[in-house]
Amino acid sequence: MSNGGPPSDVVPSNVAPSDVAPSDLAPAPDEIVVTAREAPPPGDPLQEANIKSYRVIQSVDKALVAPVATGYQRVLPEPVRDGLGNALRNISEPVNFLNFLLQFKIGKAAETLGRFVVNTTFGVGGLVDVAKTKPFNLPYRRNGFANTLGFYGVEPGPYFYLPLVGPTTLRDMAGNGIALLVLPTTVGAPFNRPAYAVPTTVIKQLNDRIEGDAEITRLQEESLDPYVETRTLCLEKRQREIDALKGRSNDVAAIPATETVRETGTSVNSEASVGEELRASPPPSAGDPLPSGEHP
Repeated sequence: MSNGGPPSDVVPSNVAPSDVAPSDLAPAPDEIVVTAREAPPPGDPLQEANIKSYRVIQSVDKALVAPVATGYQRVLPEPVRDGLGNALRNISEPVNFLNFLLQFKIGKAAETLGRFVVNTTFGVGGLVDVAKTKPFNLPYRRNGFANTLGFYGVEPGPYFYLPLVGPTTLRDMAGNGIALLVLPTTVGAPFNRPAYAVPTTVIKQLNDRIEGDAEITRLQEESLDPYVETRTLCLEKRQREIDALKGRSNDVAAIPATETVRETGTSVNSEASVGEELRASPPPSAGDPLPSGEHP
């Protein structure tokens, strides 16, 4: 029966906190303690699922993609790999051109169209990037519908880390979807058929993995949190690209084929599959239009 005093687990009001032993406040062994789960960071509401996806993809990369890419690199000489990459980029030039028009970048649209004509005619269907050499001096500039959406103020939306895509955002996935619909009408129907899409996707993924090997290794071996660093690189790179289109930086720079930061054995289109990819380059992976993803 109670003697009128306070319960043993309640601190009387006349007792100073400093007089209470830690053991007096600790939960009993049979008590259930509920703690709040740390909220995901802004922009990555699906962080828990993304981290799981990231870990699975890295395991697949280590067991399958990286060894296949290494074999591909040894069997196929670099000039041949470069030629295949050039041809895939050349196919994406009409989409780059269209998006520069939509962004009112008439000069860059004209350069992009010029590149496509020169490389298609003098570059053996784009296998050789003749346009970047003298006397043409037309650099490759990646662009895509995700960039156009960003140019007109569409926010990136949630961040995702997906198989075959890598780091991307909702805006970049939407841009890739538009590119899938538009590409066949710009370069011909065969390019939306599995007989074309499957081998070109495999080639692109392998080229991306080879080109990004140094950055992937660095992230895996040196980064305190590879997932967070990958996300940061991707989102910052994409924001810089959109800012450049809006004139908030010096230019929409000519972007080398390997300019994306992507950390997977698979490709990341910066929307241009957000989505060309987390790879070895300064902080940015999900974009070129198909088949190479979408980026400016």
